[in-house]
Amino acid sequence: MNDIPFGGKDSLSTDYKSAKIIILPVPYDYTATWQKGANLGPDAILEASAHVELYDIETDIEVHLYGIHTFQLSRLPKSPEDLTWIIRQNFSSFIKDGKFPVMLGGNHSITPGAVQGIKEYFSDLSVLQLDAHADLRESYNGSPFNHACVMARIKELCSAIQVGIRSIDREEYDRLDTSRVFFARDILFRNDWVDNVVELLSSHVYVTIDLDVFDPSIMPSTGTPEPGGLGWYQIIELLEKVAKERHVVGFDVVEFMPNKHNKAPDFMAAKLVYKFLSYIFKNREIPVDTR
Repeated sequence: MNDIPFGGKDSLSTDYKSAKIIILPVPYDYTATWQKGANLGPDAILEASAHVELYDIETDIEVHLYGIHTFQLSRLPKSPEDLTWIIRQNFSSFIKDGKFPVMLGGNHSITPGAVQGIKEYFSDLSVLQLDAHADLRESYNGSPFNHACVMARIKELCSAIQVGIRSIDREEYDRLDTSRVFFARDILFRNDWVDNVVELLSSHVYVTIDLDVFDPSIMPSTGTPEPGGLGWYQIIELLEKVAKERHVVGFDVVEFMPNKHNKAPDFMAAKLVYKFLSYIFKNREIPVDTR
């Protein structure tokens, strides 16, 4: 993995102690079940982040001034169970040290460890999943920590809201709590869905964003693209509302599989990370670490 700081040379990329924001790249793709390549996602997002404007028009802040540290894992095991434990330990340390963690995938297998680590400090934690797939299988390809089992593991820890779902196995559907699921087809023709999502969330929220929640017309660079996805402004409206009305304690962006012939999705993923950070820190009274 390349040693690329989030935001490029013009951002306030600082040491761990000074930074308020920790970016954790996890180039993990061992449990992929169709197209491989999500292990290249973190580097592609980091590279593209150097070209994102550091001033956000809408929030009128430069969130990088809070200090961003790009943290490198010392090892990346092949076993999803071992990886979950390593991520849990790191996220627990980040929260203990008062940092705001952002994880870049890699496939979705990386998320349960983050939720485990954060749950140690926030008993009322809920998880907001933005995804095309329910990921509720009890086990897949011999592992309960496969990317297809992410939400099954998370629901053992805390409540969850699922948004953008449009692909599901019958077994998953039978165990689905439809009162906490916002299917993509229903979102497209409603104006109240954002408020309804936020109302179901607890005060502390972890957000996991599988990029296949977006329609493949604007985000084709995923391993399992599904037609009928959400648009940029629909997702942004939701993230803004969540950041404003709840206390977001961390998030991840996963399942990015870059295509060297189309860099637009790379930039979109990097912009999404920076935009969500801007919404989150706009609503926080944290001393800004200026140059």
